[in-house]
Amino acid sequence: MTTRKYTEDHEWVDVANDNATIGITDYAQNALGDVVYVELPEVGATYEKGAEAGVVESVKTASEVYAPISGEVTAVNELLTDTPETVNTAAEADGWFFKMTVTNSDELDTLMDEDAYKAHVASLD
Repeated sequence: MTTRKYTEDHEWVDVANDNATIGITDYAQNALGDVVYVELPEVGATYEKGAEAGVVESVKTASEVYAPISGEVTAVNELLTDTPETVNTAAEADGWFFKMTVTNSDELDTLMDEDAYKAHVASLD
């Protein structure tokens, strides 16, 4: 079973067992506008929760992508290197950024579920 959690910085994380897939939310890609470049982390890199793990650049601005949990990067989405606009068309599916191991599952409890994230986004408008 996969569980999806969200951060206040508009990252999503899908967790199945000890594996996590991370990307930015549809809200984030919409706020950024047309994505033109994505800087992905290196496979094998380790990050603590909240550390900068990548960058997404749009025609408007650049924004950091943070590790929502601690772990080691096990894969990156090479599709984004050639077609960064995938983030705009499928932010919460094919536009994922990287995968990592979950080294501290307790950190998942600090993230929002879908209802809490929707309330968070609504409070921003």
